[in-house]
Amino acid sequence: MAEVCGDDPVCSTLAGYFQNAAWAPLVASIITIILILLIAVVVRNLSHRLITRVVNRAAASSSITGRLRKGRATDGLDVLLHERRKQRAETMGSVLRHVASIVIMGTAVLTVLDRLTIPIAPLLTSVGILGVAIGFGAQELVKDFIAGMFMLMEDQYGVGDVIDSGSAIGTVEAVTLRVTRLRDADGRVWYIRNGTITRVGNESQGWSRAYIDVPVAYDADVPAVRDLLGRVAEELWNDPEYRESVIVEEPAVFGIEQISGTSVIFRVSAKTLPSRQADVARELRMRVKAALDGAGIALAA
Repeated sequence: MAEVCGDDPVCSTLAGYFQNAAWAPLVASIITIILILLIAVVVRNLSHRLITRVVNRAAASSSITGRLRKGRATDGLDVLLHERRKQRAETMGSVLRHVASIVIMGTAVLTVLDRLTIPIAPLLTSVGILGVAIGFGAQELVKDFIAGMFMLMEDQYGVGDVIDSGSAIGTVEAVTLRVTRLRDADGRVWYIRNGTITRVGNESQGWSRAYIDVPVAYDADVPAVRDLLGRVAEELWNDPEYRESVIVEEPAVFGIEQISGTSVIFRVSAKTLPSRQADVARELRMRVKAALDGAGIALAA
């Protein structure tokens, strides 16, 4: 029995139990292969579940909503942040699950081949050579994937953000490991490989700032104009449609921004929620114009 089965405990058990050593090695090999594959499938499923749970929990706990506003929550922003975290979690989870599947099932296949006494050293050598060849031929693709992974892990930008990628400026419509899809102000769609993006300016992350410049005549009453602009800023801050739902801090009048022989320019600034600076700037312009008209102060040419 020992001569037939060698050190295989499964074969020895079968031969001893059925009192037949002739077919014991074959049955033992089949049983061992089935066990290896079953264990591999179980480990793969467990790893997938663990990866999904960990990634989703990490994405859910990385919310920055509380840091963006000191007041009540904004439903639209919450939905955007939720979708962004969900997309990042799904992408990273997909990558990790594929890596886990390749490692686990690859190890199982090599173990089965070794069990069948098939030499795996030449196979490993061939795979290594093939991998080196593919690596040289797909350097740009690998670069794009690595850049995409770090971009998602670091949350540099997500769907709905307005970004300046260097080659194009627009709203992010889709993010994958290989490309980022943007739509600019003219409606043109840009497909940018992640590996070619060397810098990103994100206009939608954290907060934005709206500011307007108000030019008045050189001989205008500077303290009066500054007080007038301060009242406009205070009224906007006290407006319930804007306070802490669009504007996160009280607008400020910076005073004289520029001065020339014909005009004095005041600057009014307001910190807003991401991508809402244009709306706030328009509202400020309308209110400033109404206030200047009411006070009889003309804008400089």
